Amino acid sequence: MPSNRHIERYVAPIDETPVAGVDAVDTSQKASSVWGDAWKDMRKRWMTWVCFALIVLVLLAVAFPQLYTRTDPDYKSLMDSLEGPTEGHPLGFNKQGQDVFARLIWGARASVIVGLLATVLTSLIGGIVGAIAGYYGGWLDAVVSRIGDIFFAIPSVLGAIVVMTVLPFRNVFSIAITLAIFGWPQVARIMRGAVLTAKNADYVTASIALGVSRGKILLRHVIPNALAPVIVITTVSLGAYIVAEATLSFLGIGLGDSAISWGMDISAAQSTLRVKPELLLWPSAALAVTVLSFLLLGDVVRDALDPKARSRR
Repeated sequence: MPSNRHIERYVAPIDETPVAGVDAVDTSQKASSVWGDAWKDMRKRWMTWVCFALIVLVLLAVAFPQLYTRTDPDYKSLMDSLEGPTEGHPLGFNKQGQDVFARLIWGARASVIVGLLATVLTSLIGGIVGAIAGYYGGWLDAVVSRIGDIFFAIPSVLGAIVVMTVLPFRNVFSIAITLAIFGWPQVARIMRGAVLTAKNADYVTASIALGVSRGKILLRHVIPNALAPVIVITTVSLGAYIVAEATLSFLGIGLGDSAISWGMDISAAQSTLRVKPELLLWPSAALAVTVLSFLLLGDVVRDALDPKARSRR
């Protein structure tokens, strides 16, 4: 038998010279994903950065209101009632002698927290229910669809008004849960439609052929590929829930009297509308800018996740 040294002499060396006309494949580059393409499209649009900047300012006011003002928003001085702007009080005082700017900053906390909690609860309930109903189908899908139709027939704000009227306690959690109870069918319907599309894809068929369980297919393949429309509707719904909290507080059935909310300040400013209309302007403007930021961000995310919209632009 010849030794390895003799064998090596008869092995032809591998020619690593690239073949003419054939481009070398760069294996280090990863295939672009839907989320990666969406982010590339979003960061090229100026509207994305404007929305991000406004949302960051609002979130800072929610988490660290002391960064904007050191004044106690609950402090009352009747001597300063309806006084105009002074040093340290750029927006003046309301009828009770409270600093308007301080209440404007601290009022963001209640409205945004309620909006965030309601959005998270709605996404979880609607996403789970819609995914299970759309993937397994059958009688389960029929039952969920009919229950969703019942809740769709009830306007969410009207239903929240009825529930909040009879509740013995009112705080951010009770309002968020109430809004989520009437808001989950919309997310469930969107998730159900996305799951019905995703479960007929080729990769799901291949997973079934390989013997992967239906539960693992749902969690690993179907749900991740059906999240795009849910994320879009979640971003838009956040602004809608902030408005809903302000509406309930405006009607006097939202947070308690000791809470600070834009809706409560708007309601209180009605009595001084003719004397000092700017008291109504400031909380209304803060509410409008915050809601508009989330709505525009939702539009940007929707366009970025929609290939047809990107091709039209």
